[in-house]
Amino acid sequence: MLDAAEELLCDQGSAALTLAAVADRAGVSKGGLLYHFSSKEALIKGMVERLIGDFDDLMAAQPHDTYTKRYLGATLAAVRSGRLRRWAVVTGASGNLFLLAPLRDAMTRWHREALAEEADPVASQIVRLACEGLWDVASHDPGLHSESDLVALEARLLALL
Repeated sequence: MLDAAEELLCDQGSAALTLAAVADRAGVSKGGLLYHFSSKEALIKGMVERLIGDFDDLMAAQPHDTYTKRYLGATLAAVRSGRLRRWAVVTGASGNLFLLAPLRDAMTRWHREALAEEADPVASQIVRLACEGLWDVASHDPGLHSESDLVALEARLLALL
């Protein structure tokens, strides 16, 4: 159901995101959808929470020795996999700050976590902010950076740490 909602957002935009349309795309009854998500807001919140979990999983899968290096690795993995469009679409689907509160909380966590344990906390903050810039640009223009560009960016950012 979450996949169907994301596909609908990608294909037709946020105006097309209705419970009936999501149920139809998912091949379930509207009642079946409502059993899992009691409202459109609950559906959007579910998508946002899944996105956060996906990024946390990417972070956990990184072999690096510091949080910031894992954050950089997870960001580059997301850019390379094309997962960014999903983030841009889902976060763009909600003008309701309440629905995006879990994302704000996750961003706070991702940007503050383990800074005191880094060799250079300021450089670590710079790298994390650079990741956000890369994420934002790549979500709007996925073809902007070639693999060689990403390798060069990664090397330069790792050198800052």
